[in-house]
Amino acid sequence: MKHGKKFNHLGVKSSHRKSMLSNLASSLIKKKRILTTLAKAKALKKYIEPLITKSKKNTTHSRRIIFKYLKNKHSVKELFEKISLKIYNRPGGYTRIIKTGFRLGDSAESSFIELVDFNQNF
Repeated sequence: MKHGKKFNHLGVKSSHRKSMLSNLASSLIKKKRILTTLAKAKALKKYIEPLITKSKKNTTHSRRIIFKYLKNKHSVKELFEKISLKIYNRPGGYTRIIKTGFRLGDSAESSFIELVDFNQNF
């Protein structure tokens, strides 16, 4: 049954999942594009989209809320100074997932997740 299954648990404990998503989000903010598995990319998309929306309002309260999730002051600074200015007029859909095939070691479906406005190819 699917009772209480609102998000992907990613096969790890909750503390591990929270720290893993926090690290992935910080890496995405710093590098603008990361390679990961498809399941982690989908979980990260649900995790980071509300944070980017909150960053549009540059207040102390929103900075503190975002810092609670990211736990990295350099990522918070980058998010508010560079990313939020570039995506200010976008109503949503800040990230894009691109499937890249299967990983060699364990055949996990891998994909890129990137910030939409920072892609140079499109």
